[in-house]
Amino acid sequence: MPSLGPVLAPPHMSSHVWRRQTPNSGKGQTVFHLYGSIHKPFITFCALLTCRFCICRFDQLRVEISISRFWMFSVHLPSKMDIWQEDSIDSPLQSFRMYQEKVRHHTGEIQDLRGHLNQLIAKLQEMEAMSDEQKMTQKIIKMIQGDYIEKPDFALKSIGASIDFEQTSATYNHDKACSYWNWIRLWNYAQPPDVILEPNVTPGNCWAFSGDRGQVTIRLAQKVYLSNLTLQHIPKTISLSGSLDTAPKDFVIYGMEGSPKEEVFLGAFQFQPENIIQTFQLQNQPPRTFGAVKVKISSNWGNPRFTCLYRVRVHGSVTLPREQPN
Repeated sequence: MPSLGPVLAPPHMSSHVWRRQTPNSGKGQTVFHLYGSIHKPFITFCALLTCRFCICRFDQLRVEISISRFWMFSVHLPSKMDIWQEDSIDSPLQSFRMYQEKVRHHTGEIQDLRGHLNQLIAKLQEMEAMSDEQKMTQKIIKMIQGDYIEKPDFALKSIGASIDFEQTSATYNHDKACSYWNWIRLWNYAQPPDVILEPNVTPGNCWAFSGDRGQVTIRLAQKVYLSNLTLQHIPKTISLSGSLDTAPKDFVIYGMEGSPKEEVFLGAFQFQPENIIQTFQLQNQPPRTFGAVKVKISSNWGNPRFTCLYRVRVHGSVTLPREQPN
């Protein structure tokens, strides 16, 4: 097998040297032509290898430079990175916490309002559950505590009205009154007649006279043109005896003036104890003034022993009314 050594001789060797080492001149010429045909491609191939090596080396250096730059950035700019991270994370986190705190605050307020609303609903339910009798009792107590007539009362003791005892029935027997009122635990003594001229209408604070017939004469605070009379009694719901049989029933009103006393009929009426305050318009209203009024009671609502009168009011005006009823 022929040697390939001369073919692979270095390309920089001259042609005559190459031929001189060839034993056969004919063959040497052929080898020379072969060398000439592969010399340029071989040079090109070597150049390509060199370029590839340079390109690989360049890529390696570029990677190393990138790594170095990243390291320098991470080493010399840590504070900026931290600030950016804190700003980017803490800002929405802080907003979320503030929102959460507001939600918690409003939730507490809503719970408080719900508690007050439940209390109000409970009170309304209690009021709705009250019986008609309880509602009536409360209404009556309010009426007792206040004056809803809205008319001047000329029979009020505090402005000068008084009782004409000569024209007034005797008070119910003291001993019997004591034993009776002690038995029902209302009071332990009999009240005088002028108690009917006071606004304190409470159980037992009344004037009692014997039987179901009696009268009381009231000296008014001043002379007036009479128009109405009001009677007031305690309601059954607060009466400790549980009965209204001592309330007056049928009665007559007289206007009194002059000496001797002249009695002028003003009207006959009936008191219904279910309506604790009743105002009666006088049937006869003469165009003259009266300084006293007599109330003559002819019956009560069933008690045979005595009758109780709580409050009497007399209404009118100090001047002659412009319009007179027929």
